Amino acid sequence: MNQGSALTSAQQVGLVLLRTLVGWHFLYEGYFKLWRPAWSRAGAPLPVFTAAGYLKAGSGPFAPFFRGLAEPPWIGPLDVLVAFALLAVGLSLLLGLFTRIGALGALALLILFYLAAIPTSGLPQPGAEGAYLFVNKTLIEAAAVFVLLAFGTGRIAGLDLLLSGRRALAAPAGEAAS
Repeated sequence: MNQGSALTSAQQVGLVLLRTLVGWHFLYEGYFKLWRPAWSRAGAPLPVFTAAGYLKAGSGPFAPFFRGLAEPPWIGPLDVLVAFALLAVGLSLLLGLFTRIGALGALALLILFYLAAIPTSGLPQPGAEGAYLFVNKTLIEAAAVFVLLAFGTGRIAGLDLLLSGRRALAAPAGEAAS
């Protein structure tokens, strides 16, 4: 019996919906950072993405490390790496392909993003929607990704399930499929 069948239909739909939404979030963030298809309200193109501002505004015990990454020669390659990592993770989760690797990648990115800017003030910050003290949207999304990882949503729906079904059909009689 696979893990997916131990869950109710509503639980399976909920987990796959969560994976799809998180995947879309990562995919669009990566897309936006690479191609910047946005315009300001005044009609001017938005500036090229760089993580430098985020890294330089870092807080918490790891701030000096992240601030160092915001300097040349690190920031250029880091900007590209982050954008492509977001795209890859997003596609993985959205399609349910290599879901475990995608969820691990998402969790790693979210932990890094959280550690770069741990919310410690508890006060509203410019550009943020609300006041955060230790728990913010990044940490909540990391918890959601942990749930996806724990439940192995690639075995419920997605290309991982399709590929595992084909491997099971291709296995000789009497042999267990992996």
